[in-house]
Amino acid sequence: MSAATGEAAGRRVEEILDRLAAAGDQQAVATAEELVRVLMDFYGAGLARAVELLAAQAHDPDRPAAGPLAELLDDQLVTGLLVLHELHPEDLTARVERAVRQVPGASVAAFDAASGMLQVRVESSGCGCSGSSDGTREAIAEVVAVFAPEVASVQLAPPGPKEPALLQIGVRPGLVPAETR
Repeated sequence: MSAATGEAAGRRVEEILDRLAAAGDQQAVATAEELVRVLMDFYGAGLARAVELLAAQAHDPDRPAAGPLAELLDDQLVTGLLVLHELHPEDLTARVERAVRQVPGASVAAFDAASGMLQVRVESSGCGCSGSSDGTREAIAEVVAVFAPEVASVQLAPPGPKEPALLQIGVRPGLVPAETR
């Protein structure tokens, strides 16, 4: 079985419904749309119950803090389903943070929920390459689209100021500090 995404599944459903509409049988189209709605309601109810049960376990003092819910919320397929069904237990800002953490070296620089604009800071690889910034932005945008489709745009923030290198001053080899003479 191939890995499914919410976007790919949505496109496939639309293609099938379009084929039915092209065949000219409006009753078949209406029936297919109703079937999709019923299945969405069914799967949504099941997912809601699973999240409810896992959340209750996560609050159990005898379980580790992260628990199984955290693992599910880090999974792109599960998160895509929870977001699709509006069942994700985290708010938008938390989902954005979780998505950006999926990309090594990336962190949220700024996020405006009202406009959907996200700025992400990416640690420099030190190679001085600028050609990979578009690829990095696209990779971040793809992950964010799964976790937080409400985000309208992803921009790379300029790198922050570099920490000054710590210069350690010591005694040159062969010299004896003054207090030991």
